[in-house]
Amino acid sequence: MYDQPRPNLARHAMTFEQMLDDVRYEGAYPTRERAEEAVRAVLAALGRQVIGDERVGLAQRLPVEAALTLTAQIPDSEQLTGWDFVKDLAARTGVSPAVARWDTGAVLATVTRLTGPDLLARILHQLPDGYALLFGQAELRRPQHAAA
Repeated sequence: MYDQPRPNLARHAMTFEQMLDDVRYEGAYPTRERAEEAVRAVLAALGRQVIGDERVGLAQRLPVEAALTLTAQIPDSEQLTGWDFVKDLAARTGVSPAVARWDTGAVLATVTRLTGPDLLARILHQLPDGYALLFGQAELRRPQHAAA
């Protein structure tokens, strides 16, 4: 019964403490507490942007504490661009946009490793321009449709 592959499980599952250590290393934060502040703020902001099956898939791959932070947020009716995401995070946390961008990069680098390429591609397809760079990915231009 348990020897069957279970495709919904993350390949690189980690505990919340391991996630904090990973983010602490990525962001060069002096303490685990500072890394936790970044994780909670960025995941809450991301929870206001990601919807549908991608939101559910992302929550399944995060440690429970991180998933609860993500899913506790009600998605915004209007999605923010990547840069607006950073500016909104800065305003909500009272830090500069540079610090908010640093925090975002540190947290989303770990999230990228947990999601895997398929789910990450679906998340990026759902979000407006500017998020790929936040996730440490190349920003590919979306095709422009000619006006009829």
